[in-house]
Amino acid sequence: MNLRYFIDRPVLSIVVSITIVLMGIISLFILPVEQYPDMAPPTIQVFTNYPGANAETVQKSVIVPLEEAINGVENMNYITSTASNSGDVSINVFFKQGSNADMAAVNVQNRVSTALSLLPAEVTKIGVTTTKQQNAELKTFGSIVRMIRTTSSF
Repeated sequence: MNLRYFIDRPVLSIVVSITIVLMGIISLFILPVEQYPDMAPPTIQVFTNYPGANAETVQKSVIVPLEEAINGVENMNYITSTASNSGDVSINVFFKQGSNADMAAVNVQNRVSTALSLLPAEVTKIGVTTTKQQNAELKTFGSIVRMIRTTSSF
């Protein structure tokens, strides 16, 4: 078809555009959630605080024992860690694509609990938090669609 055909008939153009958009919205709810690809690997974050310590002290007394304990967790790819001069510690553990994030969080939590006796008393008093992170925005969107689908009747 020639583009002139749609330019001369703006109502037809609007109807075709609305039809395409509606088909996209309907297919969004019909498409199974399993079809969404995993965009980011499962990630577990370990966070704690060592009040009054600088970054070098935090590195030596908190990060090194935690990383040594966490290293070797099943399906782990790599670890990154950061320490600040305010005493904040953040360790991110990245797992292989397709790994179960819940099991990874449990495995990391078990490894962290074995290292608690090696940490300074101030750190164990505050506590070490292990959380699962969902880095894939598409996966988050898929969870929202799944929630809408279960609460509504399409």
